[in-house]
Amino acid sequence: MLSRICLSWVLLVLLTGSTVSELIVIGEVGQNITVPCHYSVRSTNSITSMCWGRDRCPSSKCSKPIIWTNGWRVTEQHSSRYQLKGDLHRGDVSLTILDAREADSGTYCCRVEIPGWFNDQLINHKVVVKKARISTASPHIYTSEQTSGPGSTTESSFTVTRTWPSVSASEAPQTASTPCSGPSDCLDVTVNLQNTSVSLPSQQHPEHGLYIGIGLCAALLLILILALLLT
Repeated sequence: MLSRICLSWVLLVLLTGSTVSELIVIGEVGQNITVPCHYSVRSTNSITSMCWGRDRCPSSKCSKPIIWTNGWRVTEQHSSRYQLKGDLHRGDVSLTILDAREADSGTYCCRVEIPGWFNDQLINHKVVVKKARISTASPHIYTSEQTSGPGSTTESSFTVTRTWPSVSASEAPQTASTPCSGPSDCLDVTVNLQNTSVSLPSQQHPEHGLYIGIGLCAALLLILILALLLT
């Protein structure tokens, strides 16, 4: 009779003692992943030790432990990529995995050691680390406008914007073959070409004007001499 009572008490403790819950955390390769875990801290006496392990929570401690804390600071750390960045004094013992890799996928155990028999708080997390998404979108160079009518195939017309350099009067002969961006630009280029073509003869033969001036001076001088002789 006594053995049955003891067995019943042990089963009751096992079933109602430690609490176990499971969560799923999904992240991408190269990112920092935070696996949450908290416990209640009512006073400084409630601060306790805990551990993280790479497997489901066993009956005691952590299997394949990766980090330990006494509630005040980290006492054991398997790798610098595993860190506790939360406020330990307030019960935030969340695990941060830096620069996550696909090999980090798996089950993680958060075990908070609560004083007493079978009082530990147990949380199993399933961490899934996926490859980063790669964008396949290519940059668009042209802006297309699609027009379609009933019974006709779809056609695409491309709108391209060009900026032409300004043309000065002295450079007009060399840039006469450049396309005009509008009717007003073509009119300005034509007027500059006409002005330039009219002024070319006087620039190419300046000596003709000099000879004509000398001849007129000589004729006037001859007329003055004849007038003096006659008087």
